[in-house]
Amino acid sequence: MKKLSILALSVFMLASCSESKSDTVTVAGEQAVAAQAGETLSIDSAASTVKWTAYHKGGLNPRFGTTSTSGTFSVQDGNLVSGSLVSDINSLTTDPAAVDPAMSDGKTSADLDAHLKSADFFDTEKYPTVKFDITKVEDLPAGTASKTEGANKLVSGNMTIKDKTVNVSFPAKVDVAADSLNIVSKFTINRQDWGLTYGTEGDPKDWMISQDVDLELNLTARK
Repeated sequence: MKKLSILALSVFMLASCSESKSDTVTVAGEQAVAAQAGETLSIDSAASTVKWTAYHKGGLNPRFGTTSTSGTFSVQDGNLVSGSLVSDINSLTTDPAAVDPAMSDGKTSADLDAHLKSADFFDTEKYPTVKFDITKVEDLPAGTASKTEGANKLVSGNMTIKDKTVNVSFPAKVDVAADSLNIVSKFTINRQDWGLTYGTEGDPKDWMISQDVDLELNLTARK
């Protein structure tokens, strides 16, 4: 009975760790980019954050950090209609709290930064940026469940990582004010959709690394 209880607790803990706190994107082929219209607002980089979280298998031992982002949005009649964002991957920083050298063979967050920027993953010498171009913004259908509190829009856009473009759609909370705009969203992508494989499922290098990467956007743009 004791062994059974311990096993049940272990399964519960694993399930709890792997439960997603983000929306899963819908993916499609590259789409036509939405045309600019109305007023243009520029992202306030100092007031905006793009957070990423990657995991080992089962959602365990997360690594997390940030990247810087710039770009513009177009607003017409109080609605977001288009936008283009660029994240500088050379600015990617792993939070030191995410890497304990004592548990990582002496490796630090700076070591992980260097690995992520290497040819194993982003290869920033060849591909220094990740780009996102909005293709469509729709009202989120009534009753749609979302992990983003207050989500009111379904945002679709072409995300280009390295030399591959995939269209992704995710719920977002979009607030448009007289002279500013704010977008909040939490969604999960599969890194292998863009060739960020670091081996494959049959390769030992990839056995312990989850394919899922969570992205959390909190973007503010101003006139």
